[in-house]
Amino acid sequence: MTVSRRQFLGTTAAASLAALAGPAFAQGRTFFGIATGGTGGTYYPLGGMLAQLISNNAELPDTRLSATAETGNASVANSQLLGRGEIESAFASADILDAAYKGVGQFEDGAIENIRAIGALYPETVQLIVRAESGITSFADLAGKSVSSGSPGSGQWQLLGDLLEAFGMSREDINEDYSSFSQSVEKIKDGNLDASLITAGLPTSSVTDLANGHDIKIISLSGPEVEALQAEQPYYASATIPAGSYKGVDEDVQTLAVRAVWATHADMSDDVIYAVTKALYENTETLGQVHPMGKQISLDRALESVSIPVHPGAQKYYDEQGVAQ
Repeated sequence: MTVSRRQFLGTTAAASLAALAGPAFAQGRTFFGIATGGTGGTYYPLGGMLAQLISNNAELPDTRLSATAETGNASVANSQLLGRGEIESAFASADILDAAYKGVGQFEDGAIENIRAIGALYPETVQLIVRAESGITSFADLAGKSVSSGSPGSGQWQLLGDLLEAFGMSREDINEDYSSFSQSVEKIKDGNLDASLITAGLPTSSVTDLANGHDIKIISLSGPEVEALQAEQPYYASATIPAGSYKGVDEDVQTLAVRAVWATHADMSDDVIYAVTKALYENTETLGQVHPMGKQISLDRALESVSIPVHPGAQKYYDEQGVAQ
């Protein structure tokens, strides 16, 4: 293990650590890491639960799998970790994995051709949040406004660029802010930010916090511009934010969603990937009991929005279960 990998493994999910007491590399034990996201997002807690589920249920003939969820730095960074073989698996959005494999967008300096899919997880709903009194009623109204897209390298940062292009705009047409979800909410509360693009599972705690203290509006992402974007990049699925998802949101809002995908790299053992795939999709009910997004994970959608090659170990399990892409 390299020094950088040792540094990366410094923070792990508490739930996983409790389940995995003991030396990570004891004889008869195989370590399996899951790079997630920041501690305030959905990836990290879900990864902790998944790690515990794998450790308790994955079966290999001559070794025990010890899984840990580890903090990551969004989809681009997680994809790069996989490309370097510095982590066994990672969560990333479907659009970023597609770009990584093809070597486009943020990966123009080099495609990550060894990246492989294990399976799709849950839909991350795109939420364009503004104060109700902002005067912003459509995406086109963002011209000249301050907009938070999240950290460069995140899936939603890429999404904002795609949406701007679809509407005939560029990043130069807005005042871009790179705050986290919670930071964006605080800036909107204080009147220091006009809008925030938040891509996460519903309901998102930071948006709930904002809506409980201020009147908000969620801007619809639909119409011919969005349809053209979807035709070009089909991993952007149509979605609905149901009325009542947040205080003051009294009507359904049409928007987009992109699936979070669990990925690995080509050098991982077929037996290990088969075991973790089986452990996930045969225990989704358990995962749904401990995390809301776990209820969105299902075997029949395991290959939805997956545009990169599926790892042979995962594909073996899908073939056995009759799951087609």
